[in-house]
Amino acid sequence: MHVPLLDLKEQLAPLRDEIVAAVTEVIDSTQYILGPKVEVLEANVAAYCGANHAIGVASGTDALLAALMALDIGPGDKVLTTPYTFFATVGCILRLGAEPVFADIDPVTYNINPEQMAEILHADAKAERRIKAIIPVHLYGQCADMNRIMALSREYGIPVVEDAAQAIGAAYPMEVDGKVVWQKAGAMGAAGCFSFFPSKNLGCVGDGGMIVCNDPELAERIKIIRVHGGAPKYHHGVVGGNFRIDPIQAVVLDIKLPHLPAWHQARRANAENYSRLLRETGLVGEGVVTLPEAVYRAQAEQAPDGADYHIYNQFVLRVEKRDELIKYLHGQDIGCEIYYPIPLHRQACMAGRGFDRVFLPEAEQAALQTMALPIFPELGEERLQYVVEKINSFYRG
Repeated sequence: MHVPLLDLKEQLAPLRDEIVAAVTEVIDSTQYILGPKVEVLEANVAAYCGANHAIGVASGTDALLAALMALDIGPGDKVLTTPYTFFATVGCILRLGAEPVFADIDPVTYNINPEQMAEILHADAKAERRIKAIIPVHLYGQCADMNRIMALSREYGIPVVEDAAQAIGAAYPMEVDGKVVWQKAGAMGAAGCFSFFPSKNLGCVGDGGMIVCNDPELAERIKIIRVHGGAPKYHHGVVGGNFRIDPIQAVVLDIKLPHLPAWHQARRANAENYSRLLRETGLVGEGVVTLPEAVYRAQAEQAPDGADYHIYNQFVLRVEKRDELIKYLHGQDIGCEIYYPIPLHRQACMAGRGFDRVFLPEAEQAALQTMALPIFPELGEERLQYVVEKINSFYRG
C-alpha cells in the first residue's frame, strides 16, 4: 500500500473546478498585482484569526522579514528565538544584520522554553539590553506558552513576532483579566506571520504568506514596506521590498479558508487514531515510541464550543532507532520525514558566530530522535492502520 507523507491531489479534487474558475477570472481581469481579490482574502484571514489587520505577502519568509523590518530590527540588535524550527526564522534575523539568541525548547511540545527565555532576558537587561524582539514558533500546529511569553514581553518592553507558519487556526488559552480567552495563533503578539506554502494546513498553489496585527500604525508600515517602502508611489521614506502576494494565490486561499476547520478536525481525528493504535501495540508503554502531547486539550474540552487546541500540521513522534525506522517505512512505501535534523545553531552558515560553544540539549536530542508521519486530512483509517502496523513490525520483527 502506498501512503504518501502528503497528497495534495486528494485535497484539490473536490475544489478544482472552483479554483480553476477563480484563477481564470483573475487571469481574464488582467489585474495581477494586489487589488480587490487580495483585499478580500486579507479581510477574511483577519476575521478568522481575530486580528484587526492582515497584510498579504509573497511567502512566510517575507512575512517574518517585513514584520521585523517594520519593528526597525537591524544591525547590532539581537532577536530571541528557538533553535528548533525551519531555517527561515533565523535566516530573516541574519538578513537584517541582527544576531539570533537561542533559548532551548521544551521537550514535550518542542516549542521554545519560556523559563530559559526569562533567564536570557534577565541577563540581557543587566548587560547591554540589545534584545529588540522575540520570535516564538508555534511548531507543528500547537501554540507556544504565550501567557508566559507575553508576560516577559510586557516586563521587558520587547515586541513579540509570532512565527505561526505551521499554525494558522491553532488556539491558545490566553489569560485576560483573570479569565481564559481562546485566542488564535498570530493575534497575540505585536505581529503574527503565516506561510501558505503548499504543504501547510492552508496552502496555496505556490508561495504565499500573511502578516496579522492589531496596531493600525504597524499594519500601515508593513503595507508600505511590502511595496519597496513607497508611500505614495515613487516616494520612499523607508527601504522595503517586493513582498506582495498575488491575486491568483489570494483566490485559491480564499476558497480553501472555509474548509480549514473541517480539515483541522480531520487532522485531530487522525492524531487520535494514531495515538490509540500505537498505544495498543505496547510500544508507547515500553518507551520505544513517544507520542506528541496536546498540552491544551484538557482546557479546550472545558470550553463551551471547544477550541482548535492543536491543528497537527505535522504528527511528530520521538522514537528509538529513528533513522532505521524511516528507512524501513520508506521501503514499505510509507512517506515520513525528519523535522528538523540539524538545529539552527548547528547549521554550517552559523559557523564563526560563537554558537560552537552553545549547547542546547533538548533541541539537539529532538533532532536525533523525532520524525513525522502522514497526517493530512484525507489520510483515512486504512492507510493510517497500515502505517501503525508497519511501525509495529519494525520493532517486533
